[in-house]
Amino acid sequence: MEIINIEQGHPTVQQAMVKLQNGIYRVRATGQPLAKIVHGYGSSGTGGAIKQALCLELRKYISRGMIKSYCPGEDFGPFSSAGREMSAKHPAVSRDRDWGLQNDGITVIMFK
Repeated sequence: MEIINIEQGHPTVQQAMVKLQNGIYRVRATGQPLAKIVHGYGSSGTGGAIKQALCLELRKYISRGMIKSYCPGEDFGPFSSAGREMSAKHPAVSRDRDWGLQNDGITVIMFK
């Protein structure tokens, strides 16, 4: 699974969203069905601004038809419907090192 690291370098929210856009276009162009976005959880311990902005952006990407769905790391496993949907379509995700670990610092996206 391709990695889109929008956390590296401790960017502002705006810089992270530019990294997200570039990463989505890059991975989508390769034909990969999935990508893992590394965004971190934020230093406050309550979910960072980047993660919140990411969720809003991903909804826009879904509405524009760029991605099919996304699964926050805390749901990326066999006990959530989003995790099961990804695993049913792409069985290899269940072998990902973050599968089932409830990692709040990642989000997995599925392309159309």
